[in-house]
Amino acid sequence: MPDIIGLGLDSTDIHRVEAVLERWGERFMQRVFTEGEIAYCTRRARPAIHFAGRFAAKEAAMKALGTGHTQEVLWRDVEVVRHGGPPHLRFHGGAARHFEAIGGATSLLTITHSETVALAQVLLLGRKAD
Repeated sequence: MPDIIGLGLDSTDIHRVEAVLERWGERFMQRVFTEGEIAYCTRRARPAIHFAGRFAAKEAAMKALGTGHTQEVLWRDVEVVRHGGPPHLRFHGGAARHFEAIGGATSLLTITHSETVALAQVLLLGRKAD
């Protein structure tokens, strides 16, 4: 069984994300989300719910990595992808380097939301010890 090497949990207020999207729009989206995430969220009836879930997932992943949002691990370094199944994480740049440095092998992600709050939990698993 792989070792658990990181755990992160985050909640994000959906109304706050709606307000940021209204105020900053494309500028906010381009700074925080990848092109794939933007395409996914903007196809939805209420994009802010999905942006909030992905924002919570990025925060949870950064907590699981033990870095938080830093100069080395940026928003777009953590990507939520979904291809016909549950969402999962893809690490880029500084997040990928840190994931490798701590012995990361894979991650698990769950995202849920109510009318007002999006929640995400990330579990990082290390390579199986011999």
